[in-house]
Amino acid sequence: MAKVETAAQIYQRALERKGGEAQLQLLLGQAPLSTTELQQHHDNDWLAAFSKKVFQSGFVWRVVEQKWPGFCEVFFDFSVEKMLLMSDEMLAAKAQDARIIRNANKVLTIRDNALMIHDLAREHGSFSAMVAAWPTDNIIGLWQLLKQRGARLGGNTGPYALRAMGKDTFLLSRDVEAYLRSYQVIEGGLTSKSNLLKIQAQFNQWQQQSGLSLSQLSRLVAFSTGDNYVGLAAEMPDSDGIETA
Repeated sequence: MAKVETAAQIYQRALERKGGEAQLQLLLGQAPLSTTELQQHHDNDWLAAFSKKVFQSGFVWRVVEQKWPGFCEVFFDFSVEKMLLMSDEMLAAKAQDARIIRNANKVLTIRDNALMIHDLAREHGSFSAMVAAWPTDNIIGLWQLLKQRGARLGGNTGPYALRAMGKDTFLLSRDVEAYLRSYQVIEGGLTSKSNLLKIQAQFNQWQQQSGLSLSQLSRLVAFSTGDNYVGLAAEMPDSDGIETA
């Protein structure tokens, strides 16, 4: 196994590739929300975030953004309670509404994920309370929970939604995966249980070395490798540029 670079070494290379401290700091973005701030989210906000990422998966994100006001109208601002009352027939009718992206299978996930949020909220007081309390040194455990109990929240979909809501998480983008493979941190399937544990351990080590959030470290690794030099990186840290799968 090749000796993995320290966070400081990765930072220095990203610094050189991105044109200096100011530009790199801009790309790394702000720190994630605090536990208290995360607890302020309403459960409906989580349903909206999960639904947006489900529809963006495999689709042009810009189009989803443009149609999002229509989604909010059609699905009652993603009220968990109202979505739980909707029958298959009602959802099928809404799936044909021109105000949204008409994908019946993805529309069904809105009710499925509303049920997940409802059930976990009953177990933990609120869905936000559960997410806020979840330790980031085991963020892959939260990923697994969303995948198992939610609908279409596997891969990077669930993690992207968590990050959009301010929960600290790394992402397994192509550039991040390429880095981890080049240093033989992982072999074989990216999301096997053993590989996810190794990836989590590596990010935990980098975090201890640097004090950066998992989100910032994930971007840092992405910006330090591949073809993304000055002028080619995504302008917004949470965009679907360098760090997406």
